Amino acid sequence: MYLEQGPAAHGWVEDQVWTASRVATLIGQKFHIAYSVSGATRLMHRLGFSPQVPARRVAERDEQAVAVWKEATWAEG
Repeated sequence: MYLEQGPAAHGWVEDQVWTASRVATLIGQKFHIAYSVSGATRLMHRLGFSPQVPARRVAERDEQAVAVWKEATWAEG
């Protein structure tokens, strides 16, 4: 099964999560069938998978700088 091979096997190397959007794209590439994101979500659930949402956090994020900004700048607003 394509999903068991993982996203990297199909070109998504930045993270190892299956999103419904990626599954819909994969279905289109492999089977030439248009699937909506919601349809891909339902299909994934029927197959025992749950779509994941990749974290939108930068790997180089400086948590201390964020905390200082929140206290100094954001609190003023």
